[in-house]
Amino acid sequence: MKFLTTAALVLGAGLASSAHGATYEAQVVRTQFGIPHITAKNYRGIGYGQGYTFAQDNLCLLADKVVTVNGERSKHFGPDATTVIAFTDIKNLESDFFFKANTDIEALRAGRAKGSADYRDLVDGYVAGFNRFLADTPKDKLPADCGDKAWLRPITVDDMLRLNEERMIQASGGAWLRQTNAAAPPTAAAALKPAASLGLPNMAEMIGLGSNGWAFGRDVTTNKSGLVLGNPHFPWEGTNRFYQTHLTIPGKFDVMGVTIAGGPGMSIGFNKDVAWTHTVSTDRHFTLFELALDPADPTAYLVDGKRHAMDRKSVTVETPAGPQTRTFYTTSYGPVVVMPQAGLTWNTKTAYALRDANRGNSNSSDTWLRISRAKSVGEIKQVIEQTLGIPWVNTIAADRHGDALYADITATPNVSAQKLKDCAPSAPAAALAASARIYVLDGARSACDWDAPGLMPGATMPAMVRTDYVANRNDSYWLANAKAPMPAFSPLVGPAAIPQNLRTRSGIIEIDRRLAGEDGLAGNTFDIEKVKTMLFWNRNLAADLFLDDALKVCGTSPTATTAAGTTVDIKAACAVLAKWDRRMDNESVGAHVFVEFWRLAQKIPNLYVTPFDPADPVHTPRGLKTDGETAAKLLQAMASAVEVLETQKTPLDAPYGSIHFAIRGDQKIAVHGGEGGDGVLNAQQSRWNAQAAGYVPYHGSSYIQVVSFDDKGPVADAVLSHSQSSDPASPHFADQTWLYSKKGWHRLPFSKADIAKDGPGPVLVLKGN
Repeated sequence: MKFLTTAALVLGAGLASSAHGATYEAQVVRTQFGIPHITAKNYRGIGYGQGYTFAQDNLCLLADKVVTVNGERSKHFGPDATTVIAFTDIKNLESDFFFKANTDIEALRAGRAKGSADYRDLVDGYVAGFNRFLADTPKDKLPADCGDKAWLRPITVDDMLRLNEERMIQASGGAWLRQTNAAAPPTAAAALKPAASLGLPNMAEMIGLGSNGWAFGRDVTTNKSGLVLGNPHFPWEGTNRFYQTHLTIPGKFDVMGVTIAGGPGMSIGFNKDVAWTHTVSTDRHFTLFELALDPADPTAYLVDGKRHAMDRKSVTVETPAGPQTRTFYTTSYGPVVVMPQAGLTWNTKTAYALRDANRGNSNSSDTWLRISRAKSVGEIKQVIEQTLGIPWVNTIAADRHGDALYADITATPNVSAQKLKDCAPSAPAAALAASARIYVLDGARSACDWDAPGLMPGATMPAMVRTDYVANRNDSYWLANAKAPMPAFSPLVGPAAIPQNLRTRSGIIEIDRRLAGEDGLAGNTFDIEKVKTMLFWNRNLAADLFLDDALKVCGTSPTATTAAGTTVDIKAACAVLAKWDRRMDNESVGAHVFVEFWRLAQKIPNLYVTPFDPADPVHTPRGLKTDGETAAKLLQAMASAVEVLETQKTPLDAPYGSIHFAIRGDQKIAVHGGEGGDGVLNAQQSRWNAQAAGYVPYHGSSYIQVVSFDDKGPVADAVLSHSQSSDPASPHFADQTWLYSKKGWHRLPFSKADIAKDGPGPVLVLKGN
C-alpha cells in the first residue's frame, strides 16, 4: 500500500453533480503509528473518513468477512477450508449454510430504520468511504492478498447489517453454529453428525475469551479524577481485531479509541469527560426450549396443547463442485438445534430450539454512539439500561469527576431462578445447567417463555458506581469490588460465591497491594504510570501460589514417567524452574517450562491443600498436596511437559521472548505476557508453530489504554499490540508490535495542538457524492 507524501491532497468524486456541495466530506490527518484523526461536519463525513482509512489499512480483512456473512466462502475458497466464526475455526461450507439460513435481512433492515438518523448516516458514510477507496485505487496498488480477487467488491449497507449481526451473536447463536447446522428430523435421509464432531457450543469462557477492565475513582487516584485501564484480550487476527481511530465533529462529537475492525463508530475509548472499556460477561444470552413434538409429525410441536408446524427453509450454497442444499427448521422460539453427546437429540418425541437474545440486536450501534457522547458514568449507565444494546460484555468506565462504573447490563433473557425451577425440562437437559450453564426451559408451556418484556430490565441487572474502584476480569459481577461483593442475581447473569479464575485473583491482589502501598511503588494511590507498571509486571500468579510446592515434589526424584509410560529426566527442568523469576517477560528463563507443566497439573483432581472458601475467594484455593497420589501426578505432569518441549526441540533454558514471538514477514518480534489461566494479567494465548519453532500469539492483550483526565482534557497512553494494518506492505503492519515488545506506550494525541506535535502526516481531504 502506498501512502501520501505531499503536504495536502484533496480527493473529489462527482462533485459537479451536486448543487449543494459534497454529500460526504472529511479531513484526515494521520499521526504516529498510522492513527487517523478524522474531522467532518456531520456523521456522514466521519463515517466516510473512517471507511476510507480502514480500507487503506485493512481492505482484504473486511472484504473477506463480507464473503463470510453473505454465505459465499465455499464458492470462492472451497468448502473444506476454514474460517473463524464466534472465535472458533469453522469449515467454509458450515459457515455458509449457517449465515444463509439464519440471517434475516428484512428484519435487520427494519431494525436499522428504527435507529437514529445519526447512526444511519455514519454507516452510509462508512460504506461510501470504503467504496471510494476501492474505486480510486488502481488494481496494481491494492494489497496482494485480495487486489485481483473476484470476491473483492464494493460493500453495501446490507453487508454492514450482516456484519453487525455476526458480531452480536458471537456469544449466543453464533456459538451454536454446528449444533444448528446438524439439526435434522428423524425422518430425514441425512443422519445426525457424530457427537464428537459437534462438541459443546463455543461459549466465551470455554475458548479463553476475556479482558481486564479496571476503573478507579477519586478516593484512590493521585489526581482525584477517574482512571481507566482497558485491556481487552481479543484476537490478533481477523475482524475481531481492533482498529485505532479518532472521530471529531467540531463542537458536537469528539472520541478516540478503537473499533472492532469494520465497525463504524467506537467500541472502546474516551472523550474529554469519560473513558470506558469492556470485558466479556458471564451472562447467558440465550436459552434452549425443550419441545414436545406432535406424535404424527416430528416437524410440528405442541405449546399448551396447540399444534405448531415448524417453518422450513431450503438453503443452497454454491461450491466449485456444484450447489449443495440443506433444509433448516425454525420454531417460534428460534432454530432447532441438537447436541447428541449431551442427550439433546431430535427424535420422534422431543426436539430443542434456541432463543437468542442478541438476534437482531439493532440497538447496539446507537448504544455505542451514545456512550461516545456521554459526559459522565451516570449517563453511560442510563444509556445501557435504556437500550439494552450491549450484547455480551460488561462495561467499566470512569469520568473526570472521579466516579467509577461497573455494569453487567446486556441483552440477557428475562428468566429468574424461580422460573428455571418451575419450568425445568427432562433430566438430561436439566443436567446441562449444572455442567455447562446451558439453561433449558419447558417449551410445551407458554408460561415458560421469557418473562415480559423478554430481556432482563437493565435497572435490575448488576451495576455499581463507586469512588474507590471497580474491576472485572471475566468472572461474574460478584467481586466487581472485592470489599463489597454483590448478592446473587439470576443464574443466567452469572454465579456468585464460586472459585474465581486466577486472573481475577491476581488483579484483586495487585489492587490491594497498591492500596496498601506494598508493591514497591511510591504512595498508595493510582495514576497512569503505576497502572501501566502493574499490568506489565507480567507476574504469573500460579507460579507464586504453587511453584514452591511443585519444586518440593521435583526434589523427590530425578526422573518421572509420563502418562504414556515414558521415563523422562526432569532434573534439568526443575533446576530451571527453581531459578525462574516467575514472570512472563521476554528475558524470563523457565516461563515456558512452567506453562507446559501447569497446563497439565491444574487438571489434577483434589489438588489443593486449602480448598476454595467463599469467605476468602482471593486467597483460596491455595497450596498443592505433595504426598501420595497427588505427588505422583505432579511428577507425571512435569515429565509430560519436558517431553513436549523435547519433541518441539525447545531448550529448557530458552529466554521466553526467543520462543514466544509474533511473526511479521521475516521478523520474529518477542512478545511478553502469558496465559490468563495462569493468573497473568497481560494475557496472551499462543499456538506452537513448528515451522517458526516458537509459540505464536493469536489472541490476548490487543488494544491497551490507560486513561485519566486533567483540566485540559483526557490523558491517554495506549498501545495496539498487533499493530494497525493487516497489510504486510503497510508501514503500520508491525510498528506497534515492536512498541509492545519493548513495553512501550504511545501518548495519544487528542487535542489539535497535540495532534500537530505527534508527527502528523499530510492532510487528506475527501469529498464525494
